[in-house]
Amino acid sequence: MNRRPFDPRLLRRVPAARRDLALLALLGVLAAGLIVAQATALAALLATAFTGRLDRAALAGFVAAVAARSVLVWAQGAVSARLAATVKAALRADLLGAVARHGPGWVAGQRAGQLATLAGRGLDALDAYFTGYLPQLVLSVTVPVAVLGRVFFADWSSAVIIALTLPLIPIFGALLGWQAQAATERQWRRLSRLGGHFLDMVAGLPTLRAFGRARSQTEAVRRMADGHRVATMKTLRIAFLSALVLELVATLSVALVAVPVGIRLLDGGLALQTALLVLLLTPEAYLPLRTAGSRFHASMEGLTALDEALTLSGAAPAPADRAAAAAPDGRGEIRFESVTVAYERTTALRDVTLTIQPGERIAIIGPSGAGKSTLLNLLLGFVAPTTGQVTVGGVDLADADLDGWRRQVAWVPQRAHLFATSLTENIRLGTPDAGPTEVATAVRDAALDDVVAALPDGLDTTLGERGHGLSSGQRQRVALARAFLRDAPVVLLDEPTARLDSAAEAMVLTATRRLVAGRTAVLVAHRPALLEDADRILRVEDGRVTELTPTTAGEPR
Repeated sequence: MNRRPFDPRLLRRVPAARRDLALLALLGVLAAGLIVAQATALAALLATAFTGRLDRAALAGFVAAVAARSVLVWAQGAVSARLAATVKAALRADLLGAVARHGPGWVAGQRAGQLATLAGRGLDALDAYFTGYLPQLVLSVTVPVAVLGRVFFADWSSAVIIALTLPLIPIFGALLGWQAQAATERQWRRLSRLGGHFLDMVAGLPTLRAFGRARSQTEAVRRMADGHRVATMKTLRIAFLSALVLELVATLSVALVAVPVGIRLLDGGLALQTALLVLLLTPEAYLPLRTAGSRFHASMEGLTALDEALTLSGAAPAPADRAAAAAPDGRGEIRFESVTVAYERTTALRDVTLTIQPGERIAIIGPSGAGKSTLLNLLLGFVAPTTGQVTVGGVDLADADLDGWRRQVAWVPQRAHLFATSLTENIRLGTPDAGPTEVATAVRDAALDDVVAALPDGLDTTLGERGHGLSSGQRQRVALARAFLRDAPVVLLDEPTARLDSAAEAMVLTATRRLVAGRTAVLVAHRPALLEDADRILRVEDGRVTELTPTTAGEPR
């Protein structure tokens, strides 16, 4: 885990942040100069006030410095807020890009709940880092240097004391920061597990209710939430202790300067204006370090999320790497050449060699978990072969522009995912520029007319989450309408009639036959009706693929 106060990867991954960071540094230098100018003017004003006269030039300088510092504080807040928004937007886009490039298998491996927590609550915690800690980090460099330089020319002995005591604050801050870092990491892990478990529980709530386990899972979430609360309180205790220690060290350090200055002033060894200047500037030298130390603890959750976001989003090849590659021609020959796909605990496919000619319709049968869906995921680029290669028109998918290839593929999964938007937008998901006439044709080809007619606003009806309000068969026909609208040369269907009753199955089968006509089609078959129009039938079992004839295929398991 990264423990640095600033991660240099941020500059490489979010180039738009460089300008705001440079502006923050410039504002920090200006702030240091204004602090010195304000203290100098105030010391002169107070020194002359003891003689009974008013130094108008010093008063004007003091008022100008205060006004300028107020504007500078506003500017720092605006720049840091813009920087935080820029970085969060860029990192969220990178995370979504990483999910898109890696595919569904990577999301399942990383736990969708953890990714959702990171992209939401985790990155939002960066506000405290960019608006609170980072500006103070800049000031903790510029202000002590400016103060030391001014005090050295006024009273070098006081400058020596300040220079010797200043390092105590970052030393004590680092010692406590190591403890706080470990506590924050524990807190973040508990929060990620809580988010993942809660998402799993909500998704599986009907199953939990059916088996009478909803209450026990509620208790599990309560225990996890309580564990997160305890971890948060431990982190806060360390943060409060850190603030106390830093305040004590800074106060003692100021006293070490103030006491000798007071004694020398009484003895006449130091001018009043010089003594006032030293006493006004000394606390300013420690204040940015003390404030940065306390705000660092408030930003540690954001730093932990930042490190994880940079690590996860950097695990995939950059989009530019794909843009330079060629997109395969979907009308070309598809070849599997000695393809093996091995996961951590199992081998899904073993040494598969297969050729699919353009326009050929291939049906795939076999028991559950045999590797049928893995074949489709290889063609979609969601899974990469452990050994061997998959080529389309002679282009290896491992080196191809996958976005360009997927635009030539229409995919109908087992469970079509519908979004909480209008029916039209759901159908136009893969073809956003399609016009009303094209959408209407796709609806008719998918036998979706009766569904549209029954909806209150027709195609403009807003669906519920995951298509709530439509039956399984209706959702499958929406997926088929998407495929018709895509009008792609390659069609992949993953058991489109699974879990459908006979009436819904008949409608989906009729629409499926229209969809695959004249196209290269790979169908994972759940029921015998899908085998009737297949040119070839392949059986997948234990990761191995064998070819069957229609007369010996039998009923798929």
